[in-house]
Amino acid sequence: MNAVEPVAGKAKTGIWGLDNILAGGFSRGHVFLVEGAPGTGKTTVALQFLLEGARAGEKCLYITLSETERELREGAGSHGWTLGEGIEVFELLPPESLLDSDQQQSLLYSSDLELGETTKQIFDTVERHRPSRVVLDSLSEIRLLAQSSLRYRRQILAIKHYFTQFGSTVMLLDDLTADVADKTVHSVAHGVLRLEELAPAYGPERRRARVIKYRGVKFRGGYHDATITTGGLNIFPRLVASEYRSTFTRTTMSTGIKAFDKLLGGGIEAGSSTLVLGPAGTGKSLMVIIFVIAAVSRGEKAALFVFDEELGLLFARMKGLGIDLEDLQRSGKLFIDQVDAAELSPGEFAHRVRKRVDEDEIKTVVIDSLNGYQAAMPEENSLILHMHELLQYLNRRGAATFMTVAQHGLVGDMKAPVDVTYLADTVILLRYFEALGSVRRAMSVIKKRTGTHESTIREYRIDSRGLTIGGPLDGFQGILRGVPVYVGTDKPLLEEQTP
Repeated sequence: MNAVEPVAGKAKTGIWGLDNILAGGFSRGHVFLVEGAPGTGKTTVALQFLLEGARAGEKCLYITLSETERELREGAGSHGWTLGEGIEVFELLPPESLLDSDQQQSLLYSSDLELGETTKQIFDTVERHRPSRVVLDSLSEIRLLAQSSLRYRRQILAIKHYFTQFGSTVMLLDDLTADVADKTVHSVAHGVLRLEELAPAYGPERRRARVIKYRGVKFRGGYHDATITTGGLNIFPRLVASEYRSTFTRTTMSTGIKAFDKLLGGGIEAGSSTLVLGPAGTGKSLMVIIFVIAAVSRGEKAALFVFDEELGLLFARMKGLGIDLEDLQRSGKLFIDQVDAAELSPGEFAHRVRKRVDEDEIKTVVIDSLNGYQAAMPEENSLILHMHELLQYLNRRGAATFMTVAQHGLVGDMKAPVDVTYLADTVILLRYFEALGSVRRAMSVIKKRTGTHESTIREYRIDSRGLTIGGPLDGFQGILRGVPVYVGTDKPLLEEQTP
């Protein structure tokens, strides 16, 4: 038997995220298992694996025991792929005699003869084509033919030993329809990749991938979000902030508003995160967009990820405040991404942010708001962990990150849907308060890790001129509770003060 010469390095899968979590791809000359329920994307992964091999000039073979060749090619066509030169498809189906009711022994391949014949056809096909990459779809058919665990294990070992001698890199697909508890292939395979599909209470299905086993390789463990789109399966590796380091100058950036800078102790430091916290309508979005405008004024680029507000309304509202976001977007200085939390997984969102920071050299990132981001999370604890890694990553890349959180209620004792104040380096608190028969707004900086800041509470106003910030409200008590008590001397409020 003429063995295929193993190619140096690893066999890339054609999926960037999968190669990332596999530390480069599949080790050549070994047998790997890709398992998952029907519809999780096993066939898609297999096709991408073979297409990548064909692009590299390797001979590839797809052996199908379940789908017909026509169905396989139609599925590939739905992604815009053509299984052309370099990829052979061998359709292994029951002989015609089994479909004849007079000669049919069973609805399944149940005899030793049928199992042996199936294996022989597989080996003969491989011997004839001598491929570097092989996909066998699916093991459920072989398991049903074997009938017992012992015969099934012996058959899998025979297949493994044959392919090992031949030198092919093999992907075995298992749809887990025959016996989910049978872990025979887990112990035999060199590596195991599991694909899963989850159905949330609202929104589309969520997909994820996990490497269960990979001998001799330090792979990226845990669950990784995945999607299937036109063009194939996408996997978004779980973000590990400790893997990213960069050198940058930790400068202090001005907001462009003197009173705001004074309240912040000079401004916001590069490589830090800022949280703007307050009830609905207090101007949280405007606050973070002010940092965007300041970044653009310094000649930098910024990215705005909007979860809650429709972009057309946001553009119109900001234009009424003298800020033209559309013009900044057209100029290429501002990247605006409308995020649909019901359609986007946290892993994919983190990937979008990373791509902007790494490829476009973004140094100012705005997430508006974490309430919308939380909607993409199954549990609050997951949000905390995702945000911790994302903020640590952005900080280490030297980016200034700004986030908003809408609190429940308008005045009095208010609570946030999730507490992320301890994650942020700076926390800006916005409040409504009643004074002289009208509703006013006040702001304060309640935390800043990277330096000193004012401990005062200042009134601010939002009008056609944008944001105007007054002096400290040192004549009142109880402003943050919403119903202040005047205890000072006669001192004018914001209307008579200069910013």
